[in-house]
Amino acid sequence: MPTPTQLTLHRASHVLEVGFDDGSNFRLPAEYLRVNSPSAEVQGHGKKVLVADKRDVGIDAISPVGNYAVLLKFSDGHQTGIFSWDVLHELGREQEKNWSAYLEALTAAGLAR
Repeated sequence: MPTPTQLTLHRASHVLEVGFDDGSNFRLPAEYLRVNSPSAEVQGHGKKVLVADKRDVGIDAISPVGNYAVLLKFSDGHQTGIFSWDVLHELGREQEKNWSAYLEALTAAGLAR
């Protein structure tokens, strides 16, 4: 499991930058993290929930959860997703594919970012 070596919140650009000990570095927009939150609210119970209208969401706070994760508190009040190091690494690795699928799902549902 890759472990973070850097965790920087860029408030002005609404980006969480995460560097890992495997040399990977990801710039993860708050909107991307919010719509892919590992919370039950987003992941649903068997079917992922499509979250719309989060273009302007930011991250208000980051709280450590043990030595394995962080809890991100978003500006829209969402604060139930615990982002483990594995989840953050996977979201970084799969960002392009996940974002493209999200945009397609929004379009198909007639929803906006």
